[in-house]
Amino acid sequence: MTHHAIDDRLGIARGSASYYYRTRQDLLVAAITYLTTTSRNAFQAALEQPDRRADTVDGAADLIAGQLDLLIGERRRDALARYALAADTAGDEELRRALAGCLFSLPAAEDLLSSLGAGDPGGAARDLISLLEGLLFDRLLGTRALLGLRPGTPESVDDVRRPVHRWLTALRDS
Repeated sequence: MTHHAIDDRLGIARGSASYYYRTRQDLLVAAITYLTTTSRNAFQAALEQPDRRADTVDGAADLIAGQLDLLIGERRRDALARYALAADTAGDEELRRALAGCLFSLPAAEDLLSSLGAGDPGGAARDLISLLEGLLFDRLLGTRALLGLRPGTPESVDDVRRPVHRWLTALRDS
């Protein structure tokens, strides 16, 4: 990621990006902050839906699958940007940590799993996020991407809901 590449991609005058973000580090921080804010806002909006309940396995699976489907569809660009930023943040521990948590919130996952009665919400949250990271990658670039499922359809949501529901059920029953 460079200032010139951003200027060119956005079709703005050369030097515009560097006017607002002086260093490459500033650019990376701004991009990660944007992804984090967008993700938190999307999750909060989903939680505030009147028919949305995340205090049962079914409700939590529905909520999570809906958020994953957004990342696969409407927010695909955000998810792919995160993958693209991974190499740029590899040498900087602070940026790497911020990038690691920009799409999926560990505290939100802990709260969710605690409300479902998980014995170790912290450990379960890390496991859940690993599952979600894998499903997201698989639907964007892996074998599930080859299924031809269109994001935003019931089939697409169900494709990610099934493994999430299985995992949440196994957690509940363990």
